[in-house]
Amino acid sequence: MKTRLKARIDAMLEPWFPERRLFLKSDSETRFIRLHPSTQLFAFAGGAAVVAWAIVATAILLMDSIGSGNFREQAKRDQHTYETRLNLLASERDTRADEAQAAQARFNLALDQISDMQTELLASETARRELETGIEVIQANLRKTMKQRDAARRELAVLQAENAEAHEGTGLADAGGTVSETVDFLVGALSDTAAERDKILADAQQALNTADELEFEIKLMRDQNEQIFSQIEDAMTISVEPLDKMFRAAGLNTESLISQVRKTYSGQGGPMTPLSFSTRGEDPSDDELRANRILNQLDALNLYRIAATKAPFAKPVHTAVRYTSGFGYRRDPKTGGRRLHKGSDFAGPTGTPIFATADGVVIHAGWGSGYGRLIKIKHAFGIETRYAHLSKIRVKVGQRVSRGERIGDMGNSGRSTGTHLHYEVRSGGKAVNPMIFIKAANDVF
Repeated sequence: MKTRLKARIDAMLEPWFPERRLFLKSDSETRFIRLHPSTQLFAFAGGAAVVAWAIVATAILLMDSIGSGNFREQAKRDQHTYETRLNLLASERDTRADEAQAAQARFNLALDQISDMQTELLASETARRELETGIEVIQANLRKTMKQRDAARRELAVLQAENAEAHEGTGLADAGGTVSETVDFLVGALSDTAAERDKILADAQQALNTADELEFEIKLMRDQNEQIFSQIEDAMTISVEPLDKMFRAAGLNTESLISQVRKTYSGQGGPMTPLSFSTRGEDPSDDELRANRILNQLDALNLYRIAATKAPFAKPVHTAVRYTSGFGYRRDPKTGGRRLHKGSDFAGPTGTPIFATADGVVIHAGWGSGYGRLIKIKHAFGIETRYAHLSKIRVKVGQRVSRGERIGDMGNSGRSTGTHLHYEVRSGGKAVNPMIFIKAANDVF
């Protein structure tokens, strides 16, 4: 049955693939192979398939080569754009830092001016009170002197009346001499009293004029204090609010952070000593209360700045690098499932310096499974940072590091497909997006 079917197929293919014979000759004999039409068809189909496959494969390779070239060009353009953006951000960051330093210098100068103005104000208040007391004493003496003068005048009138009624004779002459001496004494006393009265009146008038002048100077100083207080309050608002916003944008509780910093520095003096303006046991004035509020705000600003150095708001790489992968879930090429990428990746040349993003203590400096050469740093507020795939580690376990201190070099160790830094931030043991901290700091600084 199969032979007949094959014969019929060969007969149908005969016009296009006639039967051929392939002769194989050797020294002793000659043999041939019969090529039926169906065999030729299979051979032709196989050859055509091989040729088609070669054409398709060549086309795919050419397209892939062209696409790779375009991808490389696009990657170069993206890298150039990213580097330009980083340079702009660095320049803007430096500008903001210079502005912050200038603002801090102006704030310190204004604070010194407030202290001087307040000292002058207290001195003026003391002088005014002393003048008021002196004026009251002068007025009391003046009233007493005027009473004595009136009494002397009445006594003189009585003596003159007695002298007019006195009779003639030796007794009258003796009485007249005594009365004359008494009158001369009283006239002299009245003259001295009048002169003293005039002097007291002149001193009182001068004291009143001096008091008016001091009152005017005090008013001017209060106006100046009002302007200085307003400028400082505006500066404090501009300084404190962005820092508070930065911490909240990073998901941190500012009240808890400030409380922890205050407890850490309590009892050590220096910038964390509680600030207050002395009122010398008296009820504080409005200016003194306002000055105390500003000093407390300054204390809060110092606490914010200290907290900012202890949280990872800095960048781990200061040179131009490529941001290659972010925080979040992504497909695992080995298992095909989804896994959480717990950090951010920054690609650059091997040996690129890596810096600590906040003050802290090194708790791990060695090989980590999958991480390669790994550094872990423990910071305040329950925060930990990790720096993975390094080519070199420059710190030791237990070492204290400062923000911006070089701790290692970028590499390709561990489970890595290329030279890059894998940077993680963990809060309370849970991985969080590091770019939240970096972007929050960029918005402020």
